[in-house]
Amino acid sequence: MSQIDKHKETFKEEAYELLGELETAFLELEGSPDDRELIGRVFRAMHTIKGSGAMFGFDDIAEFMHDIETVFEQVRDGKIAVTKHLINLGLSARDQIRTMLDAYSKNEPADESRSREILAAFKSLVPQAEKKREVTSSSDVRHPDYNNNENIVYRIYFRPAQNIFMNGTNPIYLLNELKELGECKVFAYVDTIPPLNEINPEYCYTHWDIILTTNKGIDSIKDVFIFVEGDCELSIKIVDGDGGLDTTGDIEKIGNILMDRGVLSQDDIKKALSSQKRLGEILVDSKAVTKEGLRSALAEQSQIRDARQKRQNMETNSNIRVSTDKLDHFVDLVGELVILQQRLSRTASRQNDSELFSIAEEVERLTVELRDSAFSVRMVPIETTFNKLKRLVRDLSNELGKETAMTTNGGETELDKTVIDQLNDPLVHIIRNCIDHGIEPPDVRKASGKAKTGEIRISAFHSGSNVLIQIKDDGNGINTEVVRKKAIEKGLVAANAELSEKECYSLIFEPGFSTAKEITSVSGRGVGMDVVKQTIDSLRGSIDVESKKGKGTTITITLPLTLAIIEGLQVEIGGEYFVLPLSAVEECVELTHKDVLKANGRHIANVRGEIVPYIRLKDWFLLDGEVKDIEQIVITRTGDRRVGFVVDRVVGEHQTVIKALGTIYKNVQGVSGATILGDGRVAMIIDIPHLIQAAEMEENSLCA
Repeated sequence: MSQIDKHKETFKEEAYELLGELETAFLELEGSPDDRELIGRVFRAMHTIKGSGAMFGFDDIAEFMHDIETVFEQVRDGKIAVTKHLINLGLSARDQIRTMLDAYSKNEPADESRSREILAAFKSLVPQAEKKREVTSSSDVRHPDYNNNENIVYRIYFRPAQNIFMNGTNPIYLLNELKELGECKVFAYVDTIPPLNEINPEYCYTHWDIILTTNKGIDSIKDVFIFVEGDCELSIKIVDGDGGLDTTGDIEKIGNILMDRGVLSQDDIKKALSSQKRLGEILVDSKAVTKEGLRSALAEQSQIRDARQKRQNMETNSNIRVSTDKLDHFVDLVGELVILQQRLSRTASRQNDSELFSIAEEVERLTVELRDSAFSVRMVPIETTFNKLKRLVRDLSNELGKETAMTTNGGETELDKTVIDQLNDPLVHIIRNCIDHGIEPPDVRKASGKAKTGEIRISAFHSGSNVLIQIKDDGNGINTEVVRKKAIEKGLVAANAELSEKECYSLIFEPGFSTAKEITSVSGRGVGMDVVKQTIDSLRGSIDVESKKGKGTTITITLPLTLAIIEGLQVEIGGEYFVLPLSAVEECVELTHKDVLKANGRHIANVRGEIVPYIRLKDWFLLDGEVKDIEQIVITRTGDRRVGFVVDRVVGEHQTVIKALGTIYKNVQGVSGATILGDGRVAMIIDIPHLIQAAEMEENSLCA
């Protein structure tokens, strides 16, 4: 990939992030139309997309956004009000830019007719008085007559970093943007350009003075440099406020300008008026400054510039972009290191070598720190995913004629990026069902004594080593009788089957199941919630549903923090080793032969007065071996339930590097993966929630 292609890919990554910010700002602006800060956020996002797009060759995106930005500038100036129609147009423009970016990725042309349609709608918002303003030109410079505000003359000193081309920035585009703000005269300093044989074509050797007369204000000028402010020296100063420039060439005027810039003193100018020598020679010859003093001052200037450049580079490089593939490879290597460390610890223990054991302990400490560091790099807040859902709620509510407000909590909660990337689709399907099946139309809600606007609340919070995501609505709830009848009609359950509420709720995750009376663009095809279940299962998570008729529904998703390495409890069963996620383990108790006889053949144990059901893993996995007189029960908790697992022996805690099983094992119930032990043996990782579910289904089928 060429350097230019890399810059284009970087722009696209940043543009997608900016589009997310733009969407969030628009949605927040809809609720607070007079918030000037939100309007500024929208404008800055637009401006950055436009400027960066032009620099990296995305000219159609830059032109499209430029025209929209010009109209939205009227919003910033208070000449166009923020309305729902404006928000709709802004979101449509945001979607069109995303479509254009996607088209670039596929090397396909974007729909220009859609762009023209959106631009026409935006321009229709501009007041007639603004449309009639004429654009005049002076020399070769475009000089719009923006409004009747007083023109201000600015002196702008712009010195880009020498390596600014390496970031894909073209300073000419910035100068052209300044010309669009008013009458602009640009002076380039070329004295620093080296001889041709010494020029590095990737370096920028030029800097500029710009004299700009405009009524747009200093913020508009700063907006031009917003995406290069860390890669340049920039000074913006007001030099005149009457809107005029003195072009008489009066020498005294020039002297005043030079003094204002701090280059010369009044005495230096008086002496220079009678001499034809260079200024440097004049200053040295007149002993106003010595050669050493001049060199010292220049060195100081260079030192300051270098120090500032280093600080700017440090600020610029405080965040770097790393591809997901590189992070995945990094975590895989850390996982291999964990396995190797366990082998080292096992070898040290067997050889009973104190020095080797000390080294193994130090390696283990460093490995744990490296593992935690690798995880922290992959952890990202879930807030971005929540923000995407706000747009879905808004658009779907409008489509279905409902009023729905969405609130979020716990957006700062962090999850592994791999988990978050796969979580978007399940949340979309759940939200669609909440609005379509749960939230009632405004008139129905009003008749039942509810507020006209339905509410969907999404929360995320930590629970042990898991993250819980709750989606709660105050809609009509799930009608279990309707679900049961539909399940019988689909042949999912027998007509005489007696189902609990939990069992009824679980039916909504069956493939092809839907309670919609007719097929619409939103629902009715029975595709959606089964996808949710499959995705959550693939993430080694679980999903739970609670509902009250007429009150609403709460869906709780439980997810592991990471999919790579977990803390596990290693156990032995029939000579084979297994690992249970330590986050679900509460305690381990003994199970004696006497306890088994007391239960009269039922798989239950009395744990300090509480009856806890258990599963014999030896029987479940069909393992050979005699039943010991004293076995161990590992008590686990999933949700509000406690279930035990009977094992021969508890080995101890184990850092578990999760390895995916091959396709031949993908349908094995109760196993979510495997890990490699310190001696090279393979241990299966128990999938506690799904093993419990499978055991219950088997027991119910036997009872039937």
